[in-house]
Amino acid sequence: MTHNSLTDLHRLIWTSLMAASIGVGAYLIVPIGPVPVSMQPFFVFLTGYVLGPRRGVMAVGLYLLAGIIGLPVFAGGRSGLGHLFGPTGGYLFAWTLGAWFCGLARKNNFVIPWLRGVAFGVAGLISIYLVGAVWLKFALSIDWGKAVIVGVVPFIAWDAIKIVLALLVSRYLSSHGLLPGQR
Repeated sequence: MTHNSLTDLHRLIWTSLMAASIGVGAYLIVPIGPVPVSMQPFFVFLTGYVLGPRRGVMAVGLYLLAGIIGLPVFAGGRSGLGHLFGPTGGYLFAWTLGAWFCGLARKNNFVIPWLRGVAFGVAGLISIYLVGAVWLKFALSIDWGKAVIVGVVPFIAWDAIKIVLALLVSRYLSSHGLLPGQR
């Protein structure tokens, strides 16, 4: 195998690994209402930081496809189109935006500067909350205030911690030369 094909294989493996990690995060939940607290956002942020915007979106898309075809990768081990289009569907779809924003923090550097990583992580989180809360409002036929109180407020502190942890992990992986395409 040539260097280029090994690099491509390494990136493909990382893309699959990150999609699988998002699915594993579905089993690490705290059920507090219609939208559970899970470790999935941590893996979504990490996916973007590790893979960059394009491959980050591809990994989240692969995760969503796995759930659509029936693999139990959604929160609580659920799957299928019914769950994807249920109250949490907006958050699931918006994870592509979250991974994309976090991936933008990488640019051409493997080590993401702290401020840049946090800023793009927060931008990704805001996009997830925006799409998720709008979807939740219409899926449950609730008013805007309730959608924000139920679908955003309980998660802000948790998700802020997840952004910082994902940034720490990606910086650690980078410092040890473990990221795809890194030599």
